[in-house]
Amino acid sequence: MTDSDTGYLTPVIDEDGAPFWEYAARGQLRVQACASCDELRFPPRPCCPRCQSFDSTWRRMSGRGRIWSYVLPHPPLLPGYAEQAPYNAVVVELADAPHIRLVGNVVASADAPLNSVDPERLRVGAPVRVAFTVAGGGVTVPRWLLER
Repeated sequence: MTDSDTGYLTPVIDEDGAPFWEYAARGQLRVQACASCDELRFPPRPCCPRCQSFDSTWRRMSGRGRIWSYVLPHPPLLPGYAEQAPYNAVVVELADAPHIRLVGNVVASADAPLNSVDPERLRVGAPVRVAFTVAGGGVTVPRWLLER
């Protein structure tokens, strides 16, 4: 979905993923875990792929990870993003759960523009930590800050 004010893509919140966004609004990065076998899973879903249990809980993560992959999108871009180019889109592998990967942007601070980090500073394997910002539609989204 696209936010009408910014032109940015915004998450579509469904029943399974709603707790992720509720915790994000509180400044917490949490990942769904099976209450039966303790397997972490993302994206959230109703059934555990390991044991098929429908019981789940949400485990708090440290908010630290590393850049697993990244891209610098090139035109043509969605109109809301064109003025931000060049910016990055990253896949972050969580330190607490290396098989869990989240997509976002590396920025200079939580509320900084998408193009606030020089692309030359990005490296696969670079350590990052989560920061949260309120995006379009009032949804709080995770972003990533480079660790020193």
